[in-house]
Amino acid sequence: MDKENLLAILKERFERNMHRHADLEWEVVLQKISDDATVLGILGKMEETGGEPDVIGMNDSEKLVFCDCSAESPSGRRSLCYDQEALEKRKANKPSGTAQGLAKGIGIQLLTEDMYFRLQSLGDFDLKTSSWLATPDAIREKGGAIFGDKRFGRTFIYHNGADSYYAARGFRGFVEV
Repeated sequence: MDKENLLAILKERFERNMHRHADLEWEVVLQKISDDATVLGILGKMEETGGEPDVIGMNDSEKLVFCDCSAESPSGRRSLCYDQEALEKRKANKPSGTAQGLAKGIGIQLLTEDMYFRLQSLGDFDLKTSSWLATPDAIREKGGAIFGDKRFGRTFIYHNGADSYYAARGFRGFVEV
């Protein structure tokens, strides 16, 4: 995707969803990303895999936080187990890859539980799908991983074996700029 097309998509999404970043102006965002080929490459990959990245605010270090804001878990990032260890332990019917591996390839990190709750406070996401989340070591060491979704007007965090994968489970990521 070329730079001008990507910036036009990001600007339109930014302006259509001001409730996600009410205290920010597009010119500030544009200044931070327009000349950074690495960031534009990451945002382009997020877009190409169905993430619909948008700014959801600033972190404590005054960096913009771009997050996948597609209504459902990004379509180009589904049917993946959690990480490489889980993929290697899977005996049969292995998926094509892992959430952690694809996130690294894109240049993003999986959302944490706190970030997922923050995202859900900005709208209704994952009403029909679910998204792997960054899993605490204590859970991962026992073979599990966590994911979230929103049902019945409420955000839920669940657990599953890290080697599981489903057509309706993908992952959401973020990048700080």
